[in-house]
Amino acid sequence: MSVWAIVPIKPLNRAKSRLAVVLTPEQRERLALGMLLHNLHILGQVSSISGVLVISRDMKALAAARALPGVQTLQESGTPELNAALRRASTMLVSWGAKAVLILPADIPLLAREDVEQLITLGRYDNSLVIAPDAQRDGTNAILSRPAQLIDYSFGVGSYARHIQAGELAGAEVHTYVSERLALDVDTPEDLRAYEDLGHHLGLLTINYRDATQPLLPYGPNSNTPGTSSLLTP
Repeated sequence: MSVWAIVPIKPLNRAKSRLAVVLTPEQRERLALGMLLHNLHILGQVSSISGVLVISRDMKALAAARALPGVQTLQESGTPELNAALRRASTMLVSWGAKAVLILPADIPLLAREDVEQLITLGRYDNSLVIAPDAQRDGTNAILSRPAQLIDYSFGVGSYARHIQAGELAGAEVHTYVSERLALDVDTPEDLRAYEDLGHHLGLLTINYRDATQPLLPYGPNSNTPGTSSLLTP
């Protein structure tokens, strides 16, 4: 089956700038790192994921990712451009034998194992494209492509419709996967409130991005990354 996940993440020190009105730079960095580690923790629980590739220009994010089992990293350089970086990463994974790729941006804080498993199930046949839109059905919060280079990625404003169109033009079977958890990405203060409210409603433990003296995540393997030590196992 050979499904690889690609997780892109922006430099941590520039992460979530629209949250500057409610969070300090250190809190924004902790939130971004916590979301990355949460998603890597979830991906590591899915047996049908062959491996995970984290791509970034940020050495701290890459070091934190490499500390986890089954995670590979790719350092980007030059002018950052997400879709070009995803194309390069997909090409590399195909050379490693990947038959399908799941692209999952790092800022999806309520991702659950069920979401990943459903995406893979919907995309289990050749020539399939599975898209998980954001809450507004404008952007793309996850996409699974089988084969790995079925379409050119077009993340950004309006990407959900563009990805559907690209899949149809490629003759693919296009599926939409709707999940309240997966539809929530965190960019604005309103998103942050929605994350805390929905996490509480679902009975989930959330990222401790406010207090640097406490573990960043309430679960997962121990990490030597500053601010992430002494993570607790469920």
